[in-house]
Amino acid sequence: MARLVASLPVFAMLLAGCSGGGEAPVEDGSAAADPEDIIACAIGSASEFTRNCTVEREVQEGMLFLTIHHEDGGFRRLQVMEDGSGVTAADGADQALITVFDGEIEVSLGGDRYLLPATITGNASQ
Repeated sequence: MARLVASLPVFAMLLAGCSGGGEAPVEDGSAAADPEDIIACAIGSASEFTRNCTVEREVQEGMLFLTIHHEDGGFRRLQVMEDGSGVTAADGADQALITVFDGEIEVSLGGDRYLLPATITGNASQ
């Protein structure tokens, strides 16, 4: 199996933890997601990806977690694996299935799909 290494933009600065600075204020005083924190997703029965999910990063006990927020208020938590194998579901019974593409991975989890940037290292046929 190919090893995955975190890359820009979603995985950038993940190990730096949550600085709280990933959001920029907008005119009405609310916060807007940083463009690097927005990913393409297909939620539920959606057949096409749209860039409308946001990613929140959090380091707990030295391990990196991503919380992907849906427009409808739902979310999924993923743990970034330290061995370069990608991500795994952090909560619930659903297993994260990963499909590797050039420059990104598709993570399928309980009918929801997410596109995350990734760099493939090593031999993809391993």
